[in-house]
Amino acid sequence: MPNDTPLLSIEQLSKSFGKLRAVDGISFAIKRGSCVGLLGPNGAGKTTTVEMLEGIKQPGSGTILYKGKPLDADFRQEAGIMFQSTALPDFITAYETLKMFRDLYPRSIPIEQLVQACSLQEFLDRDAKRLSGGQRQRLLLAIALINDPEIVFLDEPTTGLDPQARRNFWKLIREIGGRGKTVVLTTHYMEEAYELCDEILIMDHGKIIAEGTPDSLLAKHFNDVVVQLPAVDLPEDFDSKGMEVLRANGSVEILTSDVNAAIEALMASHVSLKNLKVRQRTLEDLFLELTGKELRDES
Repeated sequence: MPNDTPLLSIEQLSKSFGKLRAVDGISFAIKRGSCVGLLGPNGAGKTTTVEMLEGIKQPGSGTILYKGKPLDADFRQEAGIMFQSTALPDFITAYETLKMFRDLYPRSIPIEQLVQACSLQEFLDRDAKRLSGGQRQRLLLAIALINDPEIVFLDEPTTGLDPQARRNFWKLIREIGGRGKTVVLTTHYMEEAYELCDEILIMDHGKIIAEGTPDSLLAKHFNDVVVQLPAVDLPEDFDSKGMEVLRANGSVEILTSDVNAAIEALMASHVSLKNLKVRQRTLEDLFLELTGKELRDES
């Protein structure tokens, strides 16, 4: 299969639950060896989309092709899945758990190789119910990789992890990509998506509303930067010279394409610059601009 041929091709994919159109005619392709991030607020349709890509849910309409063919037994043998929530058997060790899953596949990676790749050495003899959050996620990643998959689906893999454990997990995901594997990642962490993904798809109301590399999406939607300072430092009657000023959570953000003009306006109003910060636009800015700031239900 040529490297420029998509590993997964999705055309006009739709899925409804009663009157709810969860996924509404989306089309995209996933290149071999890439890491693709699927982002969206609660209820956007991303979970239903991923479950169809994994073969767990049947599409209402549209096609999903793996290596140019409909999902079949070959796909199930060549795909690895790390679910957002997975129950592991109690009263057996992490090592025994790996052996149990290994025996489900005709082809597998040697357990010793997975132990090294996912840093499992310290808790191989520990019961699964006694693992920390980070240890459990590394074990679940090893299970997803046990059949030496061509494509790996990671559904919110770092939810609940502390910052150190999350960044250690990012390292493992980068190493998977470095071995030529294709990764499909769903996450609510925008920094995670920016750091790991070659391509990003943002969904809302069942449709893809933005698609591209992280940097190209930011360049397409923004031509400004954010000047930040504490709200107490900026008077309510500040003359913004037409720049957009946002106040929230004790902070002020001034959106401007001309930092010098923003600082001159602040100095003209005798605003202290001691705590001023200037930052580039982020995926979180883009996500909120495209999907809104309203709180969504989990459903």
